[in-house]
Amino acid sequence: MAGLGVGIGWRSELDLSIERMAGVDFLEVVAENLKPARLPESLRVLRARGLTVIPHGVSLGIGGAEPPSPARLAHLAACAQALDAPLVSEHLAFVRGGGLEAGHLLPVPRTRASLRVVTENVRRAQDALPVPLALENVAALFGWPEDELTEAEFLAELVERTGVGLLVDVANLYTNQFNLGLPAVAALDALPLDHLAYVHVAGGYEHHGLWHDTHTTTAPQVVLDLLTELCARVTPPGVLLEWDDEYPSDAVLAGELSRIRTAMALAGECR
Repeated sequence: MAGLGVGIGWRSELDLSIERMAGVDFLEVVAENLKPARLPESLRVLRARGLTVIPHGVSLGIGGAEPPSPARLAHLAACAQALDAPLVSEHLAFVRGGGLEAGHLLPVPRTRASLRVVTENVRRAQDALPVPLALENVAALFGWPEDELTEAEFLAELVERTGVGLLVDVANLYTNQFNLGLPAVAALDALPLDHLAYVHVAGGYEHHGLWHDTHTTTAPQVVLDLLTELCARVTPPGVLLEWDDEYPSDAVLAGELSRIRTAMALAGECR
């Protein structure tokens, strides 16, 4: 995955902004918003310019007790093939149970029993996909009371068992530090960063004592500092900005990409 560069999440609301923007090296698109047989014209234009596009799933539910849906896996596979993507990414999250949808990316219980189930789910997904799979750490508003492992320990063991790639979201690491007291820098030290596929950066806000990972504002400096910490440990194949609502001007988006590049460059000065 070397050489992805600095990217941005493609959204239909941002299509013209991204087409106009200089310095975007790769894209990520929410897989559930795609019809592989009829890709949006903007994505076809951007792909023709040579930009890599990665399908990013949000509903597979690989952290649930039930095996991942063959239909959802088939859709992810079709998206990867239509985009000629080098990998597919998803979340290490619980999203449904007993036919009920949570409507949110919920944290997985970090127990040994859960690890066995997730390991099997990941292997099923890997077998069904034509490209490698990378899993993202999620932002949590709560933790399960019987957790036996930290998030980083859980991910590290999952990588060891399956070889799955990591999509490290530094904004989510900060969210879990703020909300759950899980030290973000310690998580970076525990994660197997040699399996890093790429990185997410996003903004959020504090409300009633909790940090909400909203993807609707500029990234706080503490999140970019975590990106610098990550880059001091490993050179990431790619770093991608997420922005999902309350879309700003082209200048603001370009400024966020510049802040990301600055944070990455600071890591070189620290080495």
